[in-house]
Amino acid sequence: MRKIAVFASGNGSNFQAIIDVVQTGELKADIALLVCDKPGAFAIERANAARIPTFSFNPKEFSSKEAYEKVITEQLTSYGVEFIVLAGYMRLIGPTLLGEYAGRIVNIHPSLLPAFPGKDAIGQALAAKADWSGVTIHYVDEGMDTGPIIVQERVRLSEKETRESLQKKIQNIEHKLYPSILQMLLTRGEVQHDEKARTY
Repeated sequence: MRKIAVFASGNGSNFQAIIDVVQTGELKADIALLVCDKPGAFAIERANAARIPTFSFNPKEFSSKEAYEKVITEQLTSYGVEFIVLAGYMRLIGPTLLGEYAGRIVNIHPSLLPAFPGKDAIGQALAAKADWSGVTIHYVDEGMDTGPIIVQERVRLSEKETRESLQKKIQNIEHKLYPSILQMLLTRGEVQHDEKARTY
């Protein structure tokens, strides 16, 4: 069973979805560590409840991204982590982690990339009066949500769409799609790109 680390910055709803399917055996993985850049985040409470080790840090206490990523890498090594899963981690991954885990870091983003990258993708979609949004799972590179896309699923925005309603639609997809894709990645090693985003 492969050991994974989940990186999160906030509430950790996708982290919880991963915990749930690991506990039921639907996802055959060992969550060896939660890495969190906000020591007060609720994701840490979720990890504690599931008895998952945590490493939390304040980036402002380090001189550079390289400095704190070296410490993260040491933590990952000590726990035998083989694969990194970003689940609401709000920092760009730098060369230190990318060098150690090339091709073994994935992220989930609440839009149909390349549309609406970065922070508040849901707000961006609403402000743009987009007809469609959705979910993208992709490999991580040095850019802002620019890595190779693994799979996408889309949702249509209604004329009366609100932030709350769109977030619920997207999270409903995320919490099912991410664990299933992780299972494929961890067992098969790769997932073929889905050329046609599924529609909800």
